[in-house]
Amino acid sequence: MAWFFSESEIESDSYLLSGDNQKHAKVLRLREGEAVTVVTPRGEQCECVMAEDGALRVVSRRQCENEPDVFVTLYQALPKGDKMDTIVQKCVELGVSRIVPMLSARCVSRPDEKSLAKKRERWQKIALQAAMQSRRGIIPEVAACVSFREAAALTAQNERTVFFYELGGEPVRHILTDKPKTVGMFIGSEGGFEQAEADAAAKTGAKAATLGKRILRAETAPLAALSVIMYQTGNFN
Repeated sequence: MAWFFSESEIESDSYLLSGDNQKHAKVLRLREGEAVTVVTPRGEQCECVMAEDGALRVVSRRQCENEPDVFVTLYQALPKGDKMDTIVQKCVELGVSRIVPMLSARCVSRPDEKSLAKKRERWQKIALQAAMQSRRGIIPEVAACVSFREAAALTAQNERTVFFYELGGEPVRHILTDKPKTVGMFIGSEGGFEQAEADAAAKTGAKAATLGKRILRAETAPLAALSVIMYQTGNFN
């Protein structure tokens, strides 16, 4: 079944796909009578049928139940090359709610402001495509790139912040002993984090966490970490 996100709420029993949605529908070669799902900005899941005139006829509505019950923000230090593309795609599939790219001390990749704007636009499109493929109830936001210091300051909005550190820490199950509604997670680039960054994160209340004795690649670590958080909060059940 095709899955789309509308730009506005659907008030009537008929909805016409437009823009990129319309182009995607043509690629899918949707025909009269085919079932289509459209999710609105408020998370209303509209089950529709393609009508003869190309519009969608809404046959039922309900709140989308596909979202995790924990809001996870990933603070991701920029990796080299196109690894961020994979990180965005897979983390959206796994249930991340927001991604904040950041520049830490050991980031090799340091694009200028213009390049970052183009990259962010691409990452947001990847997030949209991944949300459609995995049937999310929201399109996770890819925020503007910030410094490590700015990212650390943003963690005040989270009930728990998990700082995944290659030099060790506690298992996630010891940090998320209850079930927080909002969790922040820090992942480093290829070179990991400097001790000063780990100390700065600790001062904000972040807890150092481990993913075991093996060192994971920059594009593997966020997927493993997010999977552990989703499992620990009961969102893989």
